[in-house]
Amino acid sequence: MSGAAVAACQGLTKTYGPVTAVEDVTFDVRAGRVVGLLGRNGAGKTTTLRMLLGLAAPTAGSATVFGRPYAELPEAAHRIGVSMDGIGALPGVTGRRDLKIWAGMLGLPARRVDEVLERVGLGDRADRKIKGYSTGMKQRHALASALLADPELLVLDEPANGLDPDGIRWLRVFLRSLADEGRTVLISSHLLAEVEQTVDDVVIIQKSLRYSGPLADLTRGGEVRLEDRFFELAGADGGEAVHA
Repeated sequence: MSGAAVAACQGLTKTYGPVTAVEDVTFDVRAGRVVGLLGRNGAGKTTTLRMLLGLAAPTAGSATVFGRPYAELPEAAHRIGVSMDGIGALPGVTGRRDLKIWAGMLGLPARRVDEVLERVGLGDRADRKIKGYSTGMKQRHALASALLADPELLVLDEPANGLDPDGIRWLRVFLRSLADEGRTVLISSHLLAEVEQTVDDVVIIQKSLRYSGPLADLTRGGEVRLEDRFFELAGADGGEAVHA
């Protein structure tokens, strides 16, 4: 991968008693790239993101964003936008009201709420209560929340979950547009076929690291499907970590 490292994990490990959730994971996220963090359910993707964002303390190793641990980064909430379970909308409010509350907390102008609602396609549904949103609408609202502060880096945990085919296609174009603006996007996913059409770089984990590098190198420029390479590296036999 080329360019400066926006986020970096070095020897990242997390254990819960006798259970190891993530073991010795090392990778960089480079500026201006869309990076897919891939793995099965339970592979440690969300745990890795939580450590990167300072929501969980590593048992060993380190995770940094813009060269510092998240908790030590000035204006971290402005520089990094997050969509993840547990960092969600306030209960019982409309989509617009929720974003206005968050905008106020971040010191952002009210007009920013309308801008992000329009960008994610919720402008005409912003005054409906979030509890009545479909799963796909909730995903779009979460993206709007992540974009509020006009961040340099977006960290999105399974953003395609609950989207129908039209929504998935919209998301693909949306993520590319963010990278085209110079932002960096780190997404976790288990939807391999969709990721193959979206990302520049790939990180595969199955508790430990199995691959980190450009998608084109992993798939030999498209000669091999991402799905086939994924199962070679993260299959039952484990596979060895590969760096590019």
